[in-house]
Amino acid sequence: MTAITINFNNVIKLTSDQFYQLCRDNPDVKFERNAKGELIVMPPTGGETGKCNAKLTTRFVLWNEQTQLGEVFDSSTCFKLPNGPDRSPDVSWIQLERWNALSSEQREKFPPIAPDFVLELMSPSDSLSETQAKMDEYMDAKVRLGWLIDRKTRRVEIYRQGQPKEVLESPTSLSGEDILPGFVLNLRIVWG
Repeated sequence: MTAITINFNNVIKLTSDQFYQLCRDNPDVKFERNAKGELIVMPPTGGETGKCNAKLTTRFVLWNEQTQLGEVFDSSTCFKLPNGPDRSPDVSWIQLERWNALSSEQREKFPPIAPDFVLELMSPSDSLSETQAKMDEYMDAKVRLGWLIDRKTRRVEIYRQGQPKEVLESPTSLSGEDILPGFVLNLRIVWG
């Protein structure tokens, strides 16, 4: 299955509250919205992608429990990005001070904040060009570091604020740099 993009803009432009309510009223469907306001219906992942994503999220949670520098979010968390899109990265992390600056109501709904770090793990149904456009939206929203990991091609694209995209072929590990201090992801869990 592939993601389906629906453009309702000439009929109705959903407000943030309406989009939130649409998601609440349809809990079995995963929705996102791109920067153009188009609704994206996301298919569920397959077993291998889900297994890999769980392992990735676990690595971030364990690192974060040791450092206590922020909060880690899984792929079911939708963020209302400051540049307009509503997106759900596969793994994301927000610095603790920034997260705590949000009100409890903001933290409960779709947090109106760009994560400091995002990771997108390509699944067989994902389009590379659409996922790269999603990464560009994250960078436009001022995400500081982003990783796009493609298991099939063993390729990683690293996105950094104010810098050109870096492409790595079959890397063995990735560093969290100064965004995720001390975090190193061993890519054996991804490549298998």
